Amino acid sequence: MALLVHLKTVRDLRGKGDRIAKVTFRGLSFYTCVLENCEDEARFDEMFRWPIASRVDENEILELQVFNYSKIFTNRVIGTFRMVLQKVAEEGQLEVTDTLIDDNNTAIRTSVTVDIKYTTMDGTVGVWSDGEFLDVPGDPEGTFQFETDSLLSGHSHGSGSGVSPGRSIHGIPTFRKAGKGVFSAMKLHKTKSSRDDHKKDEPATLDMEDLDRKALRLGGFGGLDPDCISLASVTAVTTNVSNKRSKPDIKMEPSSGRPVDYQISITVVEARQLVGLNMDPVVCVEIGEDKKYTSMKESTNCPYYNEYFVFDFHVPPDVMFDKILKLSVIHSKNLLRSGTLVGTFKLDVGTVYSQPEHQFYHKWAMLSDPDDITAGCKGYIKCDIAVVGKGDNIKTPHKANETDEDDIEGNLLLPEGVPLERQWARFYVKIYRAEGLPKMNTSIMANVKKAFIGENRDLVDPYVQVVFAGQRGKTSVQKSSYEPIWNEQVVFTEMFPPLCKRIKVQIRDSDKVNDVAIGTHFIDLRKIANDGDKGFLPTMGPAWVNMYGSTRHYTLIDEHQDLNEGLGEGVSFRARLLISVAVEILDTTSTEIVSSTEVQVETVSNISESATGKIEEFFLFGSFLEATMIDRKIGDKPISFEVTIGNYGNQIDGVSKPTAAKKKKKEGGGESDEEESELIQQNSSEDEADDDGDLVSVSSTPPMKPVITDRNYFHLPYFEKKPCIYIKSWWQDQRRRLYNSNIMDKIADKMEEGLNDVQEVIKTEKAYPERRLRGVLEELSTGCNRFVTLANKDQNQAGRTKLDKERLKSCMREMESMGQQAKLIRSQVKRNTVRDKLKMVQNFLHRLRFLADEPQHSIPDVFVWMMSNNKRVAYARIPSKDILYSIVDEETGKDCGKVKAVFLRLPGKKGFGPAGWTVQAKMEIYLWLGLNKQRKDFLSGLPNGFEENKAPRTSPCLQSVPPVSLVYNMKQVFQLRAHMYQARSLFAADSSGLSDPFARVFFSTHSQVTEVLSETLCPTWDQLLVFEDVELFGEAGELRDDPPIIVVEVYDQDTVGKAEFIGRTFAKPITKMCDEHYGPPRFPPQLEYYQIYRGNSTAGDLLAAFELLQIGQGGRAELPPIDGPTDSERGPILPVPMGIRPILSRYRIEVLFWGLRDLRRVNLALVDRPRVDIECAGRGVQSALIQNYKKNPNFSTLVKWFEVDLPENELLHPPLNVRVVDCRAFGRYTLVGSHAVTSLRRFIYSPPDKTHNNWASAGDVTVNMDADPSVRKMDTVVKLDATSDAVVKVDVNEEKEEKKKKKKKKKGEVEEDDETDESMLDWWSKYFASIETLMEILRAHEAALAEAEEREDQEIAAEGADIKPDDLPVKGSKGKEKSRDKSRNKEKKKSHHAGEETEKHSSKPKVDELLVYNKELEAEYDNFEDWLHTFNLYRGKAGDDDEAALDDDRIVGRFKGSMCMYKLPLSEEITREVGFDPNMGMFQSIPHNDPINVLVRVFVVRATDLHPADVNGKADPYVVIKLGKSELKDKENYISKQLNPVFGKAFDMEATFPMESMLTVSVYDWDLVGTDDLIGETKIDLENRFYSKHRATCGIANSYSVHGYNVWRDPMKPSQILAKLCKEGKLDGPHYGPGGRVKVANRVFMGATEIEDENGLKKQTDEHLALTVLKHWEEIPRVGCKLIPEHVETRPLLNPDHPGIEQGRIEMWVDMFPMDMPAPGPAIDISPRKPKNFELRVIIWNTDDVVLEDDAFMTGEKMSDIYVRGWLKGQQEDKQDTDVHYHSLTGEGNFNWRFVYPFDYLMAEEKIVISKKESMFSWDETEYKIPARLTLQVWDADHFSADDFLGAIELDLNRFPRGAKTAKQCSINMVQNQAELPCISIFKQKRVKGWWPFVARDENDEMELTGKVEAELHLMSAEEAEKSPVGLGRNEPDPLEKPNRPNTSLSWMLSPVRVVCILVWRQYKLHCALLLGAVLGLLFLGLLFFSLPSALSYKIFNVAG
Repeated sequence: MALLVHLKTVRDLRGKGDRIAKVTFRGLSFYTCVLENCEDEARFDEMFRWPIASRVDENEILELQVFNYSKIFTNRVIGTFRMVLQKVAEEGQLEVTDTLIDDNNTAIRTSVTVDIKYTTMDGTVGVWSDGEFLDVPGDPEGTFQFETDSLLSGHSHGSGSGVSPGRSIHGIPTFRKAGKGVFSAMKLHKTKSSRDDHKKDEPATLDMEDLDRKALRLGGFGGLDPDCISLASVTAVTTNVSNKRSKPDIKMEPSSGRPVDYQISITVVEARQLVGLNMDPVVCVEIGEDKKYTSMKESTNCPYYNEYFVFDFHVPPDVMFDKILKLSVIHSKNLLRSGTLVGTFKLDVGTVYSQPEHQFYHKWAMLSDPDDITAGCKGYIKCDIAVVGKGDNIKTPHKANETDEDDIEGNLLLPEGVPLERQWARFYVKIYRAEGLPKMNTSIMANVKKAFIGENRDLVDPYVQVVFAGQRGKTSVQKSSYEPIWNEQVVFTEMFPPLCKRIKVQIRDSDKVNDVAIGTHFIDLRKIANDGDKGFLPTMGPAWVNMYGSTRHYTLIDEHQDLNEGLGEGVSFRARLLISVAVEILDTTSTEIVSSTEVQVETVSNISESATGKIEEFFLFGSFLEATMIDRKIGDKPISFEVTIGNYGNQIDGVSKPTAAKKKKKEGGGESDEEESELIQQNSSEDEADDDGDLVSVSSTPPMKPVITDRNYFHLPYFEKKPCIYIKSWWQDQRRRLYNSNIMDKIADKMEEGLNDVQEVIKTEKAYPERRLRGVLEELSTGCNRFVTLANKDQNQAGRTKLDKERLKSCMREMESMGQQAKLIRSQVKRNTVRDKLKMVQNFLHRLRFLADEPQHSIPDVFVWMMSNNKRVAYARIPSKDILYSIVDEETGKDCGKVKAVFLRLPGKKGFGPAGWTVQAKMEIYLWLGLNKQRKDFLSGLPNGFEENKAPRTSPCLQSVPPVSLVYNMKQVFQLRAHMYQARSLFAADSSGLSDPFARVFFSTHSQVTEVLSETLCPTWDQLLVFEDVELFGEAGELRDDPPIIVVEVYDQDTVGKAEFIGRTFAKPITKMCDEHYGPPRFPPQLEYYQIYRGNSTAGDLLAAFELLQIGQGGRAELPPIDGPTDSERGPILPVPMGIRPILSRYRIEVLFWGLRDLRRVNLALVDRPRVDIECAGRGVQSALIQNYKKNPNFSTLVKWFEVDLPENELLHPPLNVRVVDCRAFGRYTLVGSHAVTSLRRFIYSPPDKTHNNWASAGDVTVNMDADPSVRKMDTVVKLDATSDAVVKVDVNEEKEEKKKKKKKKKGEVEEDDETDESMLDWWSKYFASIETLMEILRAHEAALAEAEEREDQEIAAEGADIKPDDLPVKGSKGKEKSRDKSRNKEKKKSHHAGEETEKHSSKPKVDELLVYNKELEAEYDNFEDWLHTFNLYRGKAGDDDEAALDDDRIVGRFKGSMCMYKLPLSEEITREVGFDPNMGMFQSIPHNDPINVLVRVFVVRATDLHPADVNGKADPYVVIKLGKSELKDKENYISKQLNPVFGKAFDMEATFPMESMLTVSVYDWDLVGTDDLIGETKIDLENRFYSKHRATCGIANSYSVHGYNVWRDPMKPSQILAKLCKEGKLDGPHYGPGGRVKVANRVFMGATEIEDENGLKKQTDEHLALTVLKHWEEIPRVGCKLIPEHVETRPLLNPDHPGIEQGRIEMWVDMFPMDMPAPGPAIDISPRKPKNFELRVIIWNTDDVVLEDDAFMTGEKMSDIYVRGWLKGQQEDKQDTDVHYHSLTGEGNFNWRFVYPFDYLMAEEKIVISKKESMFSWDETEYKIPARLTLQVWDADHFSADDFLGAIELDLNRFPRGAKTAKQCSINMVQNQAELPCISIFKQKRVKGWWPFVARDENDEMELTGKVEAELHLMSAEEAEKSPVGLGRNEPDPLEKPNRPNTSLSWMLSPVRVVCILVWRQYKLHCALLLGAVLGLLFLGLLFFSLPSALSYKIFNVAG
């Protein structure tokens, strides 16, 4: 059967050009020939034929695309024609003429004519086997050009047409001839002998990668969308042109295994709802092996701890993030017993680190019981967890007013996106078998064993250990086996989704002494699951995972053992392990479930060989084109290179497998093929085996002695002869995984490159960054659609796992949505939104990279080792997917069949630090990996012009053999010119803090060096290096597009010893062939910046250009001339020629010299007479000499200037160097320190725009402004432009309205005595009110951000749902308008809310506020560098390893000054201004720098989150303040055992600027014995603050008042300040007018004019008006800037021992008053509020419905002996009990008993303050702050056993439900629905009486009602309590009457008889009566019988008598 398509003509084409067509059926595409220069008609007239194996289905589609062909760019689609083959299938033949459709599915004029035939042929039917390219007879054009993989679905391109995918098998007619050789020859093309002609007449294949740089190189855009052209980006290596070379990786050092500092801080605030009765809970915090415990709280289910723990770690990041953090609650733990576990909560540190701000704040962790998973929640712990790495700073919310969030469910400790209800799940990790294990023992042992036992054993005893969520499970040990088989599964039970990200699987070798790891693999659960609504549970495999680690040869002490533990990058293949992972969610309600979470190990059944995929034979080919830069240490011995893939190719220490195994595998391969399909050549694999029998792998190059390149490096003489290697290996065929990864990686690489370009455009301020971004998005959406097409192929491959299927679905979904979003965002990219959109697109990049990372391995990575003397020296690791071949271009690895520059590095820890920076060798290497049967093209990517040199063969065979070496007979000669202009911001390599840099340029096997420039970090070499006669092998054309890379290394020259490495960069030269013209646009080349790297960190930039000029027949004479050395002083050094060096213009740089500060000693001598030298581009100026640094460190002459020629282009401006030298006696100078100002841009002077400053036309405009900024409404804020003229008026009407509202509100409300009296208010009221405002602002800000994000998402979702490209822009804009309206409405709503809020607040008195900054003031005001800049001076070597490179240790002082730079000549208007001082230049109106005396007043409010300094996890902090020589220690007022101390102190000091200007505020820890430790300190530069225009001397208050808590602090009144500012700024004003108006410059402000004094009298004043102007000073034209308000700043405390990690924060502010002004008043009092003494009296009247616990003696009746116990939280030792109400039979108890609790209370913080000694050994009392909670419990008293706990209630005295009027109304709802009920506060009500329920938890953990109590709470202040004292219980004074208890209520002990009588009588009244009667009757009878005989005898005898 076959389908034939005859493509005839395409008509009505537009324009003239080359055309090509592509026809696709069942994913197999053919291309036509290129028709050159055709106009409106293209006559293709070509026939295509598809041999097919299955019938053509009537839904299948034929697709035809016509392109404009381009040699350079990607071909552009003209149109597409798709046709359903229903008619063809029915009729067998059809001729069609139809129009094409374009990308948007709209028809275009162009039409196509095709003839289609469908024939059923006789002949064998078969399948395509993977890419077997047959030479089909009669196919001269090589029509069988494959584009896609085999095994394709018939509809890969028809996916858009909604065709149901079906599976089809492609067949091809096979021609069987006698003998198998013919077939093999046909199958693998005969090798071409000459390779020159093979590119001539090939059809052009479409290449997505081709939207690349050719456009730029060739100038002119050739019809390409300019958005898509990449710019030459910073690292010009990325500008890669042809497809023969791939990019080198510029970052060298592996960063993963290096240890870093981490600090984990955990605050355990409290626990709630703990399950259990009357427990004594302790919280244990455990991270890894470290445990810390809180203190124990007695008899409570909701303990309050507020304890802070800090853990410090110094480990690699991977180890840190895998550590498990465990919180557990333990009940009644003490010294002797470990206590019982209540519940635990686990998460890994990585989860915390990946949270925003790296922290969870105030979240509730839900506890569960690991031993009983059916039990449910065991309680909650409220905690804060933060993980700080070096340099992270964490923004903690403000600590002052912590409201207790009672909403536990809403604040659970879970990452975003994790459901609140987590379920239990089983995690099954199945371990099947392993292969290729290394020896783990010495051969000697083996020989000994062999001698004794007589058999040779494998030298390893492996088992597998799996670690997950802190638990570990092990399989059994398989003795002596390199290929162990376990078939076991390790089962973990853990909550799902788990908060631990990785499962660690490790093969270990069991050993008598200690077990060692053989290899480790981490399974990232995020990558094997998807939590979306169409997601899937974690699943993986069965799949092989490859393990890498140290080299395989066994040594007793392995120096790279860490690599086997999974730290750092493995340097060799260790083993592979077959595993699978599955997760099953448990139904905890079912009965047969195992409730413990112990790890279980069970056996599982074996799986079949084919389950992991069909085994295929892979072929790896490599060719070494160049080996240079070989380190000189190894340059003396011969060197060879070995390439390994898995254990194949490893000759030294790979365990060679028995050959049987290999054969077996092959046969296995054949069988699984057979199952797969009717095989076309079933015996071909055997044929091949026979033919290939003697194709032995060659895995290493022949040893060769290196040749010297220069004094540091050697190279191998691989000139025309390039050695090759090839290896055959057998792996499961899972290429599809790698293919999908590759497609995504390529999209991501392209996108990253584009984004770098966009950033570069923005950074260099070039035009149209938005265009480039649009281009990037366009490429992204095309790429995504392409992925969806390619990945959606027939997937019924052997060994596809569930994860493969699910991942494919989710990747397709993600890519599709990403493509749509990209289209949408593209339509929204505008000039002003570029930056925001750039951020969004970067998120796409992260998503792409995440998706591309394939969790299931297939083919192991390839290692290239450099061997010297049979020892492994250095290696490179190349991921196999990067060199994997596919027929589809997008799927091919990025380095497959390309020449890649690879840098070899040292293995393991040897590669850290300096050793890791230097290159061991640089290779130019070509690699190709693919199926053996696809190997026909494995040489096609090599540079052309070689002949193959094969190993001598013995048997004559047609089979093609790979070459052992390539011989290049084509050679081109070039001259390389390296224009080395300058470098900047280099690394300081000498102890002086400078370097003596020179650059070494390597190209091919040549190297040259620039001159050494001494003592600079910014050398301008201005030198041309010429490399003569550089020989390069290969075709001229290819070398033009794709020259080898140039490596530039920068070194620091040392007088003694070896030069020190500073950094390295790569570049590509621009190439000119001899037949090209040397001229624009390509020549002369432009200077470009290249980023210099040292390890992974940047070490500067190099400005250079490189050109490679071919030397033709005429020799060098034809090259453009080189000017000789111009500078006679420099000798024969050639300068950079004129066309390349930048164009210069004349600039003047003015320098303001202010002074020097904090200079350290130089060589132990003090600096005495320093001077500053400024240098820029060879010119410079020196400051005046400071005669005596100690007496006055300021300069006498302030401004100097110099003129210099600088490049026109600002980006090329050289750095400006600041150096400080000390002038010693006898004319000696020593360098103190230096600073390089890398960018002068911020100092460029821009003259004010006079058109704007036309202040004269002032039409007065009145602007409404709220008098009260803290209650400012959103609508009323009008931002004024500093340049517009306006009148600013404060509207007073609003205030009146507010007051009315307040009054109204008052009437309606319950009259609460809430109007706080003015006298009550103090500074703290103001502080707490301000913090509340700060929190509200933060919340509003967060809400606004969230809303904006949501809006953006909604837009994307709404518009991503259905997008047609035509209507996009319109739709976008509509959407935007809508959203704008929405946002407007929302703003309005918000403003209403704000209004309501103010109303709510307004019921409280209005407290004046200050501003609380949650950061330093400097951060808010740009370091106060508004005119005075601080430059740090550095000296000493920069830190070697990146981690220690904090430059603070190198700072030796600071230079204060500034620069101003402008082009000459300057316009004269500036110099003509009034009062222009020519000596000061641009620095007019700057204060003088003479010494000045200042009073400095430091207010320290409090510190938070201090790092514990004592063993007990606490600290005893006190404050120390240093300024110059004076130091104030507040040691005697230390605060005991507090990590959040409130200091509330003011310190006054006198200082003289400039000598004493650095203020240090430190917090120390007081110790009884030994020295006090520094906890942390913060430094403030007071001088910059003092001189700043923002007026940071004393903050401006919000309102002006002359008395009370808000008294004006500044000695100058607002009106005086305003007058001074106007005078200094040369402004007109202030003019005060009638009606509360003031005019400054041309702005009019309005405000109040009256003020009240202490006696309430009103006076007229201008101060309010002046203050209004000051508060809006930034709106004053020309001189306006924000003045600093009254404030508190929060500064981080740092400790030099833990650089970069915060040790806590301190809240403070500083006021400064010059001594020559009037003195300020006394400091305001901010001492901490003293807690107020209260007494709480609780009367327990009665109880009711208390559960009955005991059985009565004798009668068995239910009863209880009730008593009530109560205490205030935190004062358990002061618990009080009522007397016992005995024998309550109804649960009723009568007590009339009084408890009295005195306590100290802080009203503002709503906390009780308790001071007590922690233990008998404590030196002093510790102060605790605890929420005010009253606990009442009801108990059953027992005489001989412990009392039974019956129930309890806890009342929060600030918020508790009102008591019920009667016992009946009292229900459990009062506890359960507390949030919904009205609550009261005892501090407002003072007296409350009512019924409250007692509750306890039953066995099922449910709350149940266990009683009710009638109580009365009465709160009194200590004074009132003293006036009316009361007694405890029922005692005097004011005794309570005795309760009227029933007479049953007696104690056993006191009157047992009476008790018995009463009890018996109650129960058995009737019985008693009967009994009594019976007893009396019996008595009567007894007496009767007793007296009867005597009576009888009496009678008888008497009668007788």
